[in-house]
Amino acid sequence: MIYLDHAATTAAYPEVVSEMTPYLDRQYFNPSGSYREGRLLHKKLDKIREKLAAVIHASPEEIIFTSGGTEADNWVLLNAARTSSCKGRHIITSSIEHHAILHTCGFLEKQGFEVTYLPVTRNGIIDCDMLNDAIRPDTILISIMYANNEIGTLQPVHKIGQIAQKNSIPFHTDAVQAYGHLPIQVDDDSIDFLSVSAHKFGGPKGVGFLYANKELALTPLLYGGAQEAGRRAGTENVAGIIGMGTASDISTAHQKEHTLLQQTLRDHLMNRILSEIPMTRLNGSRQERLPGNINVSFAGIDSATLIAMLEAKDIYVSGGSACSSSDPSPSHVLKAIGLSDEMALSAVRITIGHENTPEEIEETFRQIKNCVHELRSLA
Repeated sequence: MIYLDHAATTAAYPEVVSEMTPYLDRQYFNPSGSYREGRLLHKKLDKIREKLAAVIHASPEEIIFTSGGTEADNWVLLNAARTSSCKGRHIITSSIEHHAILHTCGFLEKQGFEVTYLPVTRNGIIDCDMLNDAIRPDTILISIMYANNEIGTLQPVHKIGQIAQKNSIPFHTDAVQAYGHLPIQVDDDSIDFLSVSAHKFGGPKGVGFLYANKELALTPLLYGGAQEAGRRAGTENVAGIIGMGTASDISTAHQKEHTLLQQTLRDHLMNRILSEIPMTRLNGSRQERLPGNINVSFAGIDSATLIAMLEAKDIYVSGGSACSSSDPSPSHVLKAIGLSDEMALSAVRITIGHENTPEEIEETFRQIKNCVHELRSLA
């Protein structure tokens, strides 16, 4: 099998599985317990919190364990609506956000909030001048993703943070695709809230964290117990958090070498597809993109058919976001960058991981070229 859908999910590092296992069968205690084992677990979770905070230049008390990116995204938007509605009811986001943001914004619009959806360039990048112009006296939150999950485009996060800070507006970024793959500094980039999901960087599914600036109000999304300093109720996912901590340690320690490998393989495959297969188009920025991301449209080809043909050859790629794979309509991200329905429905996303090899990339190119030729010959 050649797995090239790492933007959807990644395999857990073997070390992650080894670290998690004892906390599922032997050290299964509740970290809220008053007995010694519970206290020890609580201390272990706090050590992981300290490490995660250090990665992004935050304070440990600003790290809150969650179930993943979707929960964190919902939490930030709904928190802004609850805590800042006396100031205003206007939110700014982009037209290419993950559905965890877009659908929550849609819900808030039904509650009487106004949302400005910033357009993006043909490369999928917002215009910071347009962001400046969109700010109003009643703007209560700016939420722009760090890196796009479909086309891999990186947003000008530092500049967005400066604009938000200058206008005293909280800035949230969905960094689910970025954490563990790119260096992140919440202090330098003036980020107030940041969403992370462990399974995107070699950790387990169902766990992540929210960074929340300690100077800003954060009301609970879930009510019940007093876990996470009273901010998130529910018994902590101990094994998941330990797995996330281990994955973070590994991915950040090897970030430079993994990035170089992914970029090298990405550029090789991308250049061969664009130069040797006629009527192809790269979607997203060539330079400002995630190191392992390729998104290409093959004119005249139905991507679902191409993906199925590649799957039959044990090559796994996708047509876009895994969270929207059951939706037959064109991707909202590809439509936002100006693609026609036909070109959007011909797009294939290939996302390379650190474990992929040059031989796998060569075989993938060979099979894509053959499949595209076969499909076009039948048209």
